[in-house]
Amino acid sequence: MKVLLAKPGLDGHDVGVKVLAHGLIDAGFNVVYTGLRKSIEEIVDMAVENKVDIIGMSILSGTHLVLAQKMKEVMQERKLNIPWFVGGNIPAKDIAKLREIGASQAFPTGSKVSDVVAYFNTINVSV
Repeated sequence: MKVLLAKPGLDGHDVGVKVLAHGLIDAGFNVVYTGLRKSIEEIVDMAVENKVDIIGMSILSGTHLVLAQKMKEVMQERKLNIPWFVGGNIPAKDIAKLREIGASQAFPTGSKVSDVVAYFNTINVSV
C-alpha cells in the first residue's frame, strides 16, 4: 500500500509525522511525505501524481475541521475516491465530526504508530 503523509496549512511541526512515516516504512508500507505547509489542492495533486492508496494529514494547529471539509470538497471536485485520515491535536469530541465530514479515521494525540499500522492493515485497497 502506498501512503501519502501531508502537513497542511501553516503548522511547522513535523516530528510526529516523520515518526509515523518511519513506522509505516518499517511495517512495509510505501510512504511519500509532502513536506511542510501544503495546501489541500497540493496534497490532492501529489496523491494523484504519486498514485497513492491513502492520504494522511497531520494537523496540530487546531484547524482540523476546516481542513477536513476542504479535503472533502477538493477530492469530490477531482473525483478522487481514496480513503484519507487525520492525526494530530484532535479533541475526542471532534473524531465523530471528522468521520462525518469524510475522514476514514482520526488519530488524536497519544495514538501509537502501532494503532495506525493496525488500521492500515484493515483497509482493502484494490490496486
